[in-house]
Amino acid sequence: MKKELLVVAIASLVAGAALAQNEVDIETVDLGHGLYAIYGRGGTIGVSVGEDGVFVIDDQLAALSEPLLEVIGGLSDGPIRYVINTHWHGDHVGGNENFAAAGVTVVAHENVRTRMELGATDPAAGNPVPPYPEAALPTITHKDGASFYMNGLEARVVHLPHAHTDGDSIIVFESANVIHMGDILFNGWFPFVDVESGGSLDGNIAALAFALTLANDETQIIAGHGPMADKADMQAAHDVLVEVRGRIAPLVEQGLTLDEVVSAAPLADLNDPWGQWFITAEDMTRLAYLSLAAD
Repeated sequence: MKKELLVVAIASLVAGAALAQNEVDIETVDLGHGLYAIYGRGGTIGVSVGEDGVFVIDDQLAALSEPLLEVIGGLSDGPIRYVINTHWHGDHVGGNENFAAAGVTVVAHENVRTRMELGATDPAAGNPVPPYPEAALPTITHKDGASFYMNGLEARVVHLPHAHTDGDSIIVFESANVIHMGDILFNGWFPFVDVESGGSLDGNIAALAFALTLANDETQIIAGHGPMADKADMQAAHDVLVEVRGRIAPLVEQGLTLDEVVSAAPLADLNDPWGQWFITAEDMTRLAYLSLAAD
């Protein structure tokens, strides 16, 4: 994928393009302790249900809000009290406005609100990614993290800076041994390190390393994209990024240009399996170079 095409894909991910409801099958996975993972189109949703109501992590695309609200309503007849956004991309915050209209309070790191409020610029063509409407913005923000005590669980929100973006949060249900990683973890694939939104390769590695200290062999890990993960999956995701860095950093230090590094194809042998979805080995090379060159 050339840079211009990669940017178009990024812009589509950030904007959260319109989607017909009948194009998506929504799958629910019971994690125990009143916790669920919901797969539809976009970032994987986490849900906590119980006597205190419902707590939701991310809300995918706007076009999916109605069926998602129906699915969540099938898990609990209690009110949805909070949605927390793990970061600002449209496939994770696209439903904010609809959920807020249903009386839900949206919570996120302060950088999520800022980026949603200001919008973005396509770095290739210079076209704007429009700001989100006021009704879609988080109304409660945090700087370093927060805790929600609901349904007999503590949902600990931890901000991990400059990883996938500069506004990432993971949500840790320690007593239930469940972690929602947002897009810091693409399970089985290269991640998208959004350098334009303050993300960095080193930050993504550090975030995964931190999350590994919270996990054991029984931890159920909700990846932002991909199937449910365990500690071994997250360790593999961490290790492949360390390998990526080890290959790209010396080329950056030698003063090679981006095009020269891409032409050298230093990650070609990692494309199967890591480059089989959104980010190919060539894309990962570009993103790693841009991140390391900026540091």
